[in-house]
Amino acid sequence: MIPFSILDLAPVCEGSDTTQAFANMTDLARHAEQQGYHRYWLAEHHNMPGIASAATAVLIGHVAGATSRIRVGAGGVMLPNHAPLQVAEQFGTLASLYPDRIDLGLGRAPGTDQPTAKALRRYFDSAEQFPQDVQELLYYFKPAEPGQPVRAVPGAGIDVPVWLLGSSLFSAQLAAALGQRFAFASHFAPDAMDQALLVYHRDFRPSPQLAQPYAMLALNVVAAESDEEARRLFTTQQQAFVNLRRGQPGLVPPPIDDIEAFWQPHEKAGVERALACAVVGGPDTVRQGIAAFIDRHRPDELLLTANIFDHQKRLRSFEIAAECMR
Repeated sequence: MIPFSILDLAPVCEGSDTTQAFANMTDLARHAEQQGYHRYWLAEHHNMPGIASAATAVLIGHVAGATSRIRVGAGGVMLPNHAPLQVAEQFGTLASLYPDRIDLGLGRAPGTDQPTAKALRRYFDSAEQFPQDVQELLYYFKPAEPGQPVRAVPGAGIDVPVWLLGSSLFSAQLAAALGQRFAFASHFAPDAMDQALLVYHRDFRPSPQLAQPYAMLALNVVAAESDEEARRLFTTQQQAFVNLRRGQPGLVPPPIDDIEAFWQPHEKAGVERALACAVVGGPDTVRQGIAAFIDRHRPDELLLTANIFDHQKRLRSFEIAAECMR
């Protein structure tokens, strides 16, 4: 059995609010710990009504404080939005509060639109500086040297595992060159997954942080008591993708009985391509689907995600997935 983890966006559902979203987030993290999940990651997004995980480091501290063993981290922090020193200080602080439990995943997209990126007082052009920003951040985690003019306090000399996140070959190449862990966003952009894994393993150079390549793949898993119920629950995520493509991001919608009446043929094709890495069904279907995905792609770890409207059914989905992984 390989380790299995959760990616959460602290979803805000129709008829609810961010306070409830954070309560659900905390509840899910506690359940994940009980069910043997290895880590619980939150992703940075901005200006998205249905996603409440904007202040990612704040939520990581909250979840880590509400749990006792599970690793908690960012999947990820969008580095173009932040100064590397500030990120090193934030995660050095978190790792000091919760030793050996904090992960730092780094992405090079802004996680938002251009006006919002500008409002964050960083610019999307800074994504071109991503490799330099990553190396600067790694530098701040090294033990401080005598006379070093700028140091992360806390941060210097603290072991915070760094992951590079990506949906293309770019971060796979960078993770290999820097000898860092790599996570691929196959849950929404699977097209380059196989090639990215090949490049990462082929070109990996050992580093003081990591002797061997370590790759994690994200997978949509929506599980229920039957295939029919799971397919209905999955319509929430399908609707959310269509709404995003239509330029109408909103709160997380409830499931519907007839998804075919909701989308146009070209929208259906786009969603099916984006969500190709998805296992949707009852326990037997999910068990077989996860096993087939692992057998084909050979990840070192799985990062499971599920955008399900009803919180109790979302808990049950992750419970079934954990049973299947075990």
